[in-house]
Amino acid sequence: MRPPPPNAGYAVTESPQVGALLVDTSRKDRVGEFCGVAGPYWALRPVRGGTEWDAKPEHVRPANRIERLRAETARCNARSEGRIL
Repeated sequence: MRPPPPNAGYAVTESPQVGALLVDTSRKDRVGEFCGVAGPYWALRPVRGGTEWDAKPEHVRPANRIERLRAETARCNARSEGRIL
């Protein structure tokens, strides 16, 4: 079996909805929330808060079920600790 392409699910010209949880495969599968398009890049924000980063669309894929669950848990934990609103 061949692995799916890095952008599995998104055409490079098509951007996801703002707030969608995505995985940046060029940054060790870092999960981020889609913020918008910045030139040729997609702006992603860490789920627990922090500085946005730019990712090439061809290195981004939708988060799977377990990645979404981990991200939501991390967000809830950060909120309970007062790190994000």
